[in-house]
Amino acid sequence: MRHFIHTDTLDITTIHALLTRAKQHEAQMVQADQPYRNRFTANLFFEPSTRTRCSFEVAQKRLGMEVIHLDTDTSSAVKGESLYDTIQTLSALGVEIVVMRHTHLSVYEALMKQNVNCALINAGAGKQAHPTQALLDLYTIQNHFGELDGLVVAMIGDITHSRVVRSNLDLMQRLGIQVILSGPENMRDPELERRAPYVSFSEAIQKADVVMMLRVQLERHQGEIFSDASKYCEHYGLTQARMENMKANAIILHPAPMNRGVEIEDACVEHERSRIFAQMRNGVYVRMAVLDYVLGGIKTC
Repeated sequence: MRHFIHTDTLDITTIHALLTRAKQHEAQMVQADQPYRNRFTANLFFEPSTRTRCSFEVAQKRLGMEVIHLDTDTSSAVKGESLYDTIQTLSALGVEIVVMRHTHLSVYEALMKQNVNCALINAGAGKQAHPTQALLDLYTIQNHFGELDGLVVAMIGDITHSRVVRSNLDLMQRLGIQVILSGPENMRDPELERRAPYVSFSEAIQKADVVMMLRVQLERHQGEIFSDASKYCEHYGLTQARMENMKANAIILHPAPMNRGVEIEDACVEHERSRIFAQMRNGVYVRMAVLDYVLGGIKTC
């Protein structure tokens, strides 16, 4: 049984195999045979989600899967049932895959050590990891540029609380992409600073082939960040004026949800350089590939 928890456990061959399978799914959006018809998967989200949860559900249904949604507020967890017992119960009922979002990455690791009988897919773990987002970002960049090696990706904004940065750093650097970081002083992360250089906002925009704006995660901050949204946008928001300083062929990404008018202006979201909604669309193809992978449908050796 395969799990999909970390990007750093994927070898280069597997990464390319996943990207190739995603491309196949994009080319064959209507699945003629729905290879996993009548196989059951469960979605279990302990943190809010719109894009990731809906993207997984569309991916699951396009592959023919039956999808069960567990409401964490009304499940037996509120009665004290352990997560291990919940997942083993799902397995006993015929569920093969559990797509889960949880605050702590250690929860996934503990479940794997307990040898749960379902394949686990990490749909986002606190500020620690978001492997399917990283993979779909990579896929979107590859679709636009073709080659990945030698590209410069600037990740700008709330670095401290970004699981997207952590997962992307690992994947991108192993594939020859140079990652640079930028953001307010109180949103910098010393551990990540050892893995990628911090530069000024203006330098990041000028150097990057890909400008990835990150959401200011107000729900994870304690205390005041900026006095108001306009102040953040003034110093670290992507505006039309700043967009003029980007490379001629550079593109804009954002993992979403977006705070429009804070880290990015409306006009930049809707601009022809933006690939933000393409990212969302590509998430379906990539997550279809990940579902293939955990069920053994992708051969990597």
